[in-house]
Amino acid sequence: MPELPEVRAHAERLDASFSGAVITGFRALHIAALKSFDPSPDVANGLAVTSVGHRGKLILIRLSGPDPLTFVVHLMQGGRLRPDPKKSKRPRGGMARWEFEDGGALLLTEAGTEHRAGVWLVAGDPDSVEPLDHLGPDAHTVGRTQLAAILAGESERLHGFLRNQRRMAGLGRLLANEILHSARLSPFANTARLDDDEIDRLHAAIGSKVTTSLDHERTLDDLGRSRDRPSDVHHRIGEDCPVCGDTILSIEYRRYTIAYCPTCQTDGRKLADNTTSKFLK
Repeated sequence: MPELPEVRAHAERLDASFSGAVITGFRALHIAALKSFDPSPDVANGLAVTSVGHRGKLILIRLSGPDPLTFVVHLMQGGRLRPDPKKSKRPRGGMARWEFEDGGALLLTEAGTEHRAGVWLVAGDPDSVEPLDHLGPDAHTVGRTQLAAILAGESERLHGFLRNQRRMAGLGRLLANEILHSARLSPFANTARLDDDEIDRLHAAIGSKVTTSLDHERTLDDLGRSRDRPSDVHHRIGEDCPVCGDTILSIEYRRYTIAYCPTCQTDGRKLADNTTSKFLK
């Protein structure tokens, strides 16, 4: 799933292409695409796009008018939001389409069969209603003092904490792996037990890894593949750690994999693999 750097860079590209464009129509191409019912998307007709931004992993298409209106788009795992010059009646994977006064269009597609990508039209402050109302602050905006307070208020494994959008928004599996490797912290470290030096390292790693990923994404014309994103441990299981040369190991779960370096992160200890640990008891 695209994470904060990918979504932010993509929003910047869309803003450059569609800011100022006047909407003439919105159409849900799949029954599961439109997640809200009030207000009706028809109220957006005749309004201009004032900006395209993001909140966490969500894209925000803000509109002109006396009352604030925002299209909120969640790409989920296989969604893509791209210019649509062909405007085919039945585009492959088509979920929703915006059409504009100048003849242009914007198409939301989703690969696969899950149909989880979706669109909300929100009146007023989008942060106060679904799907943004549960989000924590965007990860790259969190200061060191604020991070320490959030960590102290929880007691959970650090890898899960970083991926929890209610704690901080925008981080996913790749960045969680990369941040913890850079900070030299175990993915199983308890959030409430980190000392000041560990919090310092974690805060610095969040900033540096988000910045590195964003710089890479800004060199692209579209959302890139996860395997092409900058990484030291993610997608590199079984390879040598670029810092110490130890072998990068994994912890396997049904829906995701944690990648880590034992020397850099766990004082040489191998963490129990979820798929086999039950046999070791």
